[in-house]
Amino acid sequence: MTSPHDFLHPKGWKATPGYSSGVSAKGRLVLTGGIIGWNGQQEFETDDFAGQVAQALRSIVEVLACGGAKPEHLVRLTWYVTDKREYLGSLKEIGRAYREVIGKHFPAMALVQVVALVEDRAKVEIEATAVVPE
Repeated sequence: MTSPHDFLHPKGWKATPGYSSGVSAKGRLVLTGGIIGWNGQQEFETDDFAGQVAQALRSIVEVLACGGAKPEHLVRLTWYVTDKREYLGSLKEIGRAYREVIGKHFPAMALVQVVALVEDRAKVEIEATAVVPE
């Protein structure tokens, strides 16, 4: 199967670890809202940063599946975190969770620190965009 997208990385730019600088895609869009680190019953199972990331990623995969998309169709993830230091301190665990849930597929990503999320216990919220080949 041919990939529905091409990762974009200008020549001469330093390699980007764990994400792509850009993506070119063609197909049917599947978008998620902001997904936080609670389960389908809207209950937090952990206050651990990496644990909430893992749950958010699992939930994204479930929502994508409802639209006929798979993790390899992801072209963009936008992360909102409440504490960039906690994010940076959890990179090894986040990377492990990411590879377990998404695999070795690294779409374009942005990460923004925010003052707070609507749910007080939430430490991360992720929006996803996927493109399913036509």
